Amino acid sequence: MPLPQKEEHYTYADFCKWDDENRWELIDGVAYMMATPLVRHQRILRKLAIILGNFLEGKTCEMLFAPIGVRFNAESEDDTVLQPDIIIVCDKVKIERDAINGAPDMVVEILSPSTARHDRFRKFDVYEKSGVREYWIVDPESKTLQVHILEEGVYDIIRTYRDDDAIDVHILDGCTINLTDVFAD
Repeated sequence: MPLPQKEEHYTYADFCKWDDENRWELIDGVAYMMATPLVRHQRILRKLAIILGNFLEGKTCEMLFAPIGVRFNAESEDDTVLQPDIIIVCDKVKIERDAINGAPDMVVEILSPSTARHDRFRKFDVYEKSGVREYWIVDPESKTLQVHILEEGVYDIIRTYRDDDAIDVHILDGCTINLTDVFAD
C-alpha cells in the first residue's frame, strides 16, 4: 500500500499495511510520521522500562513499550492508533495479539524535539478523552517529568518534577521512581 498522504482518512486496517522503516500514528484518521528517537530518549525509555517492569513483576498490570499500537476507538471509527513510549495496562483483556484495544491505565511519552508539540497537545487530548488515568510527559532536554492525573474525565492534577525528585506512580501503589536514576547519563 502507498505511504499515507495528509489529505486522506485512514483506519487501523490501513495502518497495518504500511510497510516502510518509518513509524506512524493515526489521530482521527490523519497519519503522523514519528521521529526516530535520539539516544537520550532511548536511555530514558530503557531506565523507566526496567524500573516499571521490575516493579510489575508478578503483579496484575503489565508494562509494554513502543512500537505497539494502541487502538483508542476500535469499536467505532478505528481511526486513532498511537504508539506511546511506555504503556501500562491493568485489564489484560485489552491486550490483543497485535495491539492494545482501548485506553491503557498509564502512558509515558518521552519528548523528541520534532514531536514535542504533538505529544503535549494532540496526544494529550486523545489520552484525556479516552480515559488514560495517568499520563507522563518526560522532557529529556529540561530533565523534567510532567504528571497528569485523570479526575472526573479531565487531566486537572498536573505537577512537574525535576531530575532530583522522587515520584510516586499514582496508579501503582507502592511504586516510587527516583528521577536522578532516570535522567543520569
